[in-house]
Amino acid sequence: MTTKTSGGNAAFHNFHNDYAHIADPNERRRLALAEIDKAPFGWYHVRAVVVAGIGFFTDAYDIFAINLASAMLGVVFWQNHKGTIPSSADTAIKVATSGGTVIGQVGFGWLADVVGRKKMYGLELMIIIFATLAQSVSAPSPAMSIVGLLVFWRAIMGIGIGGDYPLSSIITSEFATTKWRGAMMGAVFAMQGIGQFAAAMCALVVTAGFKESLESAKSAATCTGVCQLAVDKMWRVVIGFGAVPGCIALYYRLTIPETPRYTFDVARDVEKAREDVTAYVQGRAEGHPDEVQRAHVLANESHQIDIPKASWSDFMRHYGQWKHGKVLLGTAGSWFFLDVAFYGLGLNNSVILSAIGYAGGSNMYHIFYNTAVGNLILICAGAIPGYWVTVATVDTLGRKPIQLMGFSLLTILFIVIGFAYNHLSGRALLALYVLAQFFFNFGPNATTFIVPGECFPTRYRSTSHGLSAAAGKVGAIVAQVVFGPLRTHGAKPGATGRDASPWLNHVMQIFALFMFLGLLTTFLIPETKRKTLEELAGEVPGTPNYDPVAAGIRNGTAPTKTSNPSSVDGASPDTLKGELKV
Repeated sequence: MTTKTSGGNAAFHNFHNDYAHIADPNERRRLALAEIDKAPFGWYHVRAVVVAGIGFFTDAYDIFAINLASAMLGVVFWQNHKGTIPSSADTAIKVATSGGTVIGQVGFGWLADVVGRKKMYGLELMIIIFATLAQSVSAPSPAMSIVGLLVFWRAIMGIGIGGDYPLSSIITSEFATTKWRGAMMGAVFAMQGIGQFAAAMCALVVTAGFKESLESAKSAATCTGVCQLAVDKMWRVVIGFGAVPGCIALYYRLTIPETPRYTFDVARDVEKAREDVTAYVQGRAEGHPDEVQRAHVLANESHQIDIPKASWSDFMRHYGQWKHGKVLLGTAGSWFFLDVAFYGLGLNNSVILSAIGYAGGSNMYHIFYNTAVGNLILICAGAIPGYWVTVATVDTLGRKPIQLMGFSLLTILFIVIGFAYNHLSGRALLALYVLAQFFFNFGPNATTFIVPGECFPTRYRSTSHGLSAAAGKVGAIVAQVVFGPLRTHGAKPGATGRDASPWLNHVMQIFALFMFLGLLTTFLIPETKRKTLEELAGEVPGTPNYDPVAAGIRNGTAPTKTSNPSSVDGASPDTLKGELKV
């Protein structure tokens, strides 16, 4: 009989204890995971989604806020440039975030598989909070420009944002019930839309708060004195507010128990996990288990776990097989092709705002007001509905059909925008833009986040999700560095509206090609709807994805009697206690 663990909180139930009286670790693992997979949807699932989702709210807020703050930075620091931030500085500040994100996704993804989800969860949020506050109080000096400071701190912040992608995805996945796992993960990701909305609302609020000062200047070039002082305060508030929601979620992230799947499959150290959770509940930094008892459990149980141990050789063997390697290629490739167009389309917001009459203004107040309200309209019209339609349908329609549908429709939309651009009215362009935003989010933008958190084995799940997400952010960098300047190729100085982006139609045509390539890579991924994580990892005999080595059957001989203990429609854990161990 194993020693019971303790701890956990209202958001994350501790499932270790429910079968602690069973001696065989494989049977205990099987029944405990069945309990998680078959648990009815309850409030602790909602709390888990909120705790993870606040991180994505913060991520989206911080990324989107700089788009609103960049115009403010121009007024404050580039009065010698007519109050407009140079395109090179603007690109450097935005690309720094994406570059840091790539590092965070790969680094935190790997570390979460090596040292555990619990030890890393919260650390990435602390990095985000610290770097966000540091940005908000940055100021140039004779030795350091404001661009250098913001590039540095946004790269650091990007590392934290990158870490949040694999950690929030896999922790939600590994605690979720199988029946509603897609909706839970989708709801976490949908908080990005709320974060974008909050950033635009914050910009609107500070604009209203400094209305009198802003009305004193007709344009960015003349915004000096009290106007410039007001704008300096505004961008710092807009950026700094991004740290507030992270502070709220930090405690809950730091007090979660380790996920049972990681404890069973990777750590294989129940005693240390028990003491660490108990210690944190009691306010201590680290647990110190009885080393004799810990050594006894490790010696008698750890080697009995059938699942292979993680190692570089096992990693290469696993992904060296086409049936597993193609899945990683499919998730990473789909995310890369998606983000090239997703972030590329976002570069064209100014064109859309001009089309709906929310660009420019008679004074600085109206300029900032129109920018904030225009972005709120675009977010509410396309992005937010798309996210939540995915949440409502992903566990019924399935991930793969939604992704295929999304890429297909986006290919068509970009073809229409690209080849008919010069013949489209402002309203038609707005309608196509909103449809594209909707089908990005009711489509591959959501599913490329969900699927990598489900389809890989526990010992490599976080690393694989991080690699997939990093491929996406490389696509975002390509969009910002290559397609951002390309769309303005041939533009005359001082041009506005469509004249400022003469190559935009060709860029949209290229994006159509990327969407078609994303459609092709989607065929490499499996459908994960209503399947347990163990079945998707190939550990359940009798299923199409079964891999004897993944299940720990090294001689290739499968058990004579099998069942999927945690399938949605399978037997209850009570009936499984008498069955043969897998």
